[in-house]
Amino acid sequence: MEKLLTIAGSDSSGGAGIQADLKTFAAHKTYGMSVITSVTAQNTKGVIDVIDLPGEFVGKQLDAVFTDIFPDAIKIGMVSNEEIIEIIAEKLKQYNGKNIVVDPVMVSTSGSNLMKSSATRTLVQKIFPLADIITPNMSEASVLSGIEVKDKEDMEKAAKIIGEFIKGAVLVKGGHLEDSADDVLYIDGKIHWLKGERIDNPNTHGTGCTLSSAIAANIAKGMDILTAVEEAKQYLWGAINAKLDIGKGRGPLNHLYNI
Repeated sequence: MEKLLTIAGSDSSGGAGIQADLKTFAAHKTYGMSVITSVTAQNTKGVIDVIDLPGEFVGKQLDAVFTDIFPDAIKIGMVSNEEIIEIIAEKLKQYNGKNIVVDPVMVSTSGSNLMKSSATRTLVQKIFPLADIITPNMSEASVLSGIEVKDKEDMEKAAKIIGEFIKGAVLVKGGHLEDSADDVLYIDGKIHWLKGERIDNPNTHGTGCTLSSAIAANIAKGMDILTAVEEAKQYLWGAINAKLDIGKGRGPLNHLYNI
């Protein structure tokens, strides 16, 4: 049984954050654990409020996990302030955390900011160097690369720019492209385009959380990063294509469609 850890925020509506991560881990027949960084009051219509947990308590959660059930892979999602980011980085180094997937959650599907701008630099400096792969969407890739990412050519440029200052792979997600859902993976100096069919379904709450968690589960199972991403994209496609329709806004995916 592979053991997975998500370090992320809680979504009270269950479609994103640690709830999406744990469902995704379960769908991949792995054992899921969670360290909560923030608690959100949100639903499919938007984020109402966010409370960050004290950094010291985030650290204690990490101590509890690493000193008992050591994770085979780690997914990092919403980390909204510098104190939390620095403590996570410190603990990952202390316990030699491995197989780290970072989803730089800056803006929710509904458009709400989930990361303080001052925290972005700390994330890049402290967490990115520890990551085996980071998974920004097009808007996040714009922030990280310093260029406007509007199309596939921009995605490729951004992936290369970001790839110059991290050791791991960079997956720039094309979910906001108009004509496809193609992603670009930059790894070991090479570009890989991963085709994706656009599904006519507005319910995409938590897609980024779900994809990154699926990648982490696949890496824990021993897949190389390219294969892990390809398999995760197939899982995400199925979860969206199941066309679950609940909530009054952008609804969640059916994470357990394959069970």
